[in-house]
Amino acid sequence: MPDTSRTILLVEDDPDHELLTIRALKKSNIVNEVRVARDGEEALDALFGPAAVRPQLVLLDLKLPKVEGLEVLRRIREDDSTRMLPVVVLTSSDEERDVVRSYKLGVNSYIRKPVNFTDFAEATRQLGMYWLVLNECPPLS
Repeated sequence: MPDTSRTILLVEDDPDHELLTIRALKKSNIVNEVRVARDGEEALDALFGPAAVRPQLVLLDLKLPKVEGLEVLRRIREDDSTRMLPVVVLTSSDEERDVVRSYKLGVNSYIRKPVNFTDFAEATRQLGMYWLVLNECPPLS
């Protein structure tokens, strides 16, 4: 498996949100490689398939086609190889039950996507600075 320890796995089905997230990360000088999975099935394949990556961070949307984000999170937490992987839910859902279920499944952080780009860019900048610069990740093998 190639060294992808600095990679971000962005799981996002909305192309506009994908573009905004990548743009906001770059604008914040976060230069990590970003791999994109556009549905839950692609996310699981990226993490457990033949070309699996072990990213430094997973940014996970909840409302995904094929396999929902909460199911992706459940699978990440039940597998020994990905159990400690930092996962941040980045979603437009403001439903309390999604917040509760995400934390019950072991999410590290839950961020509601701000509506306007300036606020979204700032949230992404802070998220990137914390999880990719300040946070000490556990070793993943």
